[in-house]
Amino acid sequence: MNNTILFRFALVAAATLCAACADGAPVAPQHQSAIAASVASRQNDIALNPDLQQALAKMRAATAPYHDLQNALNDGFLLRAACLSPGDDEQMGDIYANRTRVRDGVIDPALPDGLIYEPTPDGPRLVGVELVMPYTLWTSPDPPTFFGVPFQREDNFGVYGLHVWIWLHNPDGMFAESNPRVTC
Repeated sequence: MNNTILFRFALVAAATLCAACADGAPVAPQHQSAIAASVASRQNDIALNPDLQQALAKMRAATAPYHDLQNALNDGFLLRAACLSPGDDEQMGDIYANRTRVRDGVIDPALPDGLIYEPTPDGPRLVGVELVMPYTLWTSPDPPTFFGVPFQREDNFGVYGLHVWIWLHNPDGMFAESNPRVTC
């Protein structure tokens, strides 16, 4: 009986260690750049903001059915851009947008405007969400924000957009434009 308890304890300890290390190893502070430190600080703000955590939970619940691309297509999402690469090594994946939601001028985590998929040999994999605000519907000189995170201008599409990497960890931050872990 005593060996069983020790064995179970060892399993729990091993699982905890694996989970803690599974999604990105920590980097010593002296090796972080100023940008990485800023991202880490923002990530801490995310973890400490219960309203943001609730909004992200709504976003995950709303988009969970879209792990199956057919569900997204059935709900009006259409391919807007195939495997975008804004920079040399920066990739976003395939962007599917719901035109009705994009044009409503509402930023709602429970009704995201776009979905980001990574093409894989096994089919598209949902990795993130995009919130969108058309320029024509935004009258403020400052871009819209989502819990203090500003949207980025997407001049090619005439919108402000914010990527939220809720289904694939992004070492550059949950709200970074691209994700180095996405491949096309």
